[in-house]
Amino acid sequence: MTRKLYQEDSYTVEFTAQMLDKRTHGKYTAVILDQTCFYPTGGGQPHDTGWLNDARVIDVIADESTGNVLHIIDGEPGSGQVAGKIDWERRRDHAQQHTGQHILSETFIRELGAQTVSFHLGEDASTIDLDRNDITDAELQAVENAANEIVFLNKPVKAQFVERDDLDQIPLRKAPTVAGPIRVVEVEGFDWSACGGTHCNATGQVGLIRISQTERRAEQLRVTFLCGRRALEDYRRRATALAQIATYLTTGYEEAPAIIQKMDEDSRACQRQLQEAREKLAAGEATTLLVEAETVNGKRIVARAFDDRDFQSVKRLSMQLREEAGIVTLLGWKGPEKGQVLFARSEDIDIDMREILREACKTVGGGGGGREDAAQGGGMASARVDEALEIARGAVSTRLT
Repeated sequence: MTRKLYQEDSYTVEFTAQMLDKRTHGKYTAVILDQTCFYPTGGGQPHDTGWLNDARVIDVIADESTGNVLHIIDGEPGSGQVAGKIDWERRRDHAQQHTGQHILSETFIRELGAQTVSFHLGEDASTIDLDRNDITDAELQAVENAANEIVFLNKPVKAQFVERDDLDQIPLRKAPTVAGPIRVVEVEGFDWSACGGTHCNATGQVGLIRISQTERRAEQLRVTFLCGRRALEDYRRRATALAQIATYLTTGYEEAPAIIQKMDEDSRACQRQLQEAREKLAAGEATTLLVEAETVNGKRIVARAFDDRDFQSVKRLSMQLREEAGIVTLLGWKGPEKGQVLFARSEDIDIDMREILREACKTVGGGGGGREDAAQGGGMASARVDEALEIARGAVSTRLT
């Protein structure tokens, strides 16, 4: 069984060990040592990385059946005795997040009676899932304040193995699920958790604990949080963004939210006015097109291609025209490269516009679909939109006569 030095001291970064086994693991090599500082993935915490001699350790896996630790390496570590070195920045980051999670989970219990049901330490942020989803913003702030108070007190954090018969003497936050002696991580006088992960030696080393967002997931609440350097970098990004916004608005950062809210309200009002103007313009344009429309057997055909507007405005115009009785609209849009067509009719005309679309696309290319009263197609070259409308006009005229 591999001796797990990371359980004895999370701050040991270099060690020597005897290689016990070396085997193929996919396209890489897996090495088993008599002792290791490399933490394997488990308990919601990712594995360590680092080096064995000059070979890069890219993954670490716990073999639960043997108690050994497999080091997946990219390179050749040699044989016999090896020198190991973990990536300290990654280890310290994981220790900050994991110890911060212990503090945060216990604080949620003490402040709100909310139990942590799962924990995940991610590359950019970490999460805990709570067994209730009705927590308010004010309650989250109170939890965040209380958790950071434990950080400021710089309480010692220590780990020890306890026999199962002695666990009754320890107020564990959650009962362990594994057999044998249990490793208990204690935040002195505050939290006792069965945990095999790597941790800080004191709460002050966690740095700031910040709750960054929450998400309701059925009956649970997912809380995303950042600790230590991650929290610092998050505050730095937010402060930089806010400063840039304030500079752009030529105001202080305190006034920026109110100014942005006013700009958003003004923008929404402008959008409403613009929409009203577009509807009036479409109504006026529809009137003009109806006056100029070709008449076949008492029905009017409006055929027109546009290259001075977006396709959505063409659709709005088509809808406006169809409100009149006895109308067939054959509208086209010439995009920068490709074109689109929209064929529609009034309810009192018995023509399947999908058939008209197929006839046009058969000649000019492209395709589409829709309903009997309205069909839309695209994919043809913009230069052939006029040809598509002419083909459609001829097909409609034939059916109306």
